[in-house]
Amino acid sequence: MPCALVLSAGGLFGAYQAGAWNALSGRFRPEMVVGASVGAINGWAIAGGCSAAEILAMWLDPAMTAVTRPHFPFLPWKGCIDPAPLEKRVRDLYQRFRPRVPYSATIVEVPWMRLVRVGQDRIAPEHLMASCAVPLGYPPVRIGGRWYVDGGVLDILPVWAAVEMGATRVLAVNALPRLPSLALRAAAEVVRVVGQRPARVSGIEVVEICPRAPLGTLRDSAIWSAENMRRWIRQGEEDAAANWSRLGSCSQHDA
Repeated sequence: MPCALVLSAGGLFGAYQAGAWNALSGRFRPEMVVGASVGAINGWAIAGGCSAAEILAMWLDPAMTAVTRPHFPFLPWKGCIDPAPLEKRVRDLYQRFRPRVPYSATIVEVPWMRLVRVGQDRIAPEHLMASCAVPLGYPPVRIGGRWYVDGGVLDILPVWAAVEMGATRVLAVNALPRLPSLALRAAAEVVRVVGQRPARVSGIEVVEICPRAPLGTLRDSAIWSAENMRRWIRQGEEDAAANWSRLGSCSQHDA
C-alpha cells in the first residue's frame, strides 16, 4: 500500500514545508514524492536524498532574496521577476540530486490550461522551472515547442498525481490551504472553471498537514525575510509533530 509525500504550491511559504520535513524525515520514508510549484523544488530535493538540514539551510540562506527579485520593464508575458536566480538554484539542485524514489512534478500547459504530470524519467531543469512559473511573476517556460506555467495554478495540492503513480495513502504538506488575497482567490476560481483538471480522487487515505493560521500576506510569500523563514520553519515543525499520530498506516515506513 504505497504512501506518497505530496507538497503544495506556496511561493516562499515553501519554508513551512522544509520545517515539516525536518520533523518528519527521521521517522517517515515516502515511497513516492509529488510536488507543485515550490513543492516541486522541495520535493526534488527530498526524493533525491537531500538532508533535512540542508533543505533548511537553503531556505535560511539570505541569497534566497534574489529568487523573487523584480526586473523592469514589466511585460505581462515576461513577468515581473527575474528568473535567472531561481534557474541557477534549480539547475544546481538538478545536478546534485536525482530521485531515489518515484517522483513527479505538475505543470500547466498554456493557453489550453491543461494540467500535466511529469514523471522523473522525463524531467529536465526546465520542467522544475515551469512548475514555479507563476503567471505575471515568472515568464512561461517553453518545452518541446509548448508553453508551461506553474502547476499550482490549477491545483495547489496535486494528490491526484500521487494516485496516478499508484499511491493508496498520502501525507500532504499544504503550505497554502487558502490563497492570501481575495483578488487571487477570485482569479483562481475563474481559472479553475475554464482549466482542464483531473477528476477528484476518492477512496484513499489522506493526512494533510497545514498551518493552523495563515502564514502571511501575498507580499510575505514573495519577499524573503529571515524572520519569516524561521517562523514558518518552526510552525511547520510544530504542525508536523502535532499531526504525527494521525499518520496511521503511513507511519509503518519509519526510518
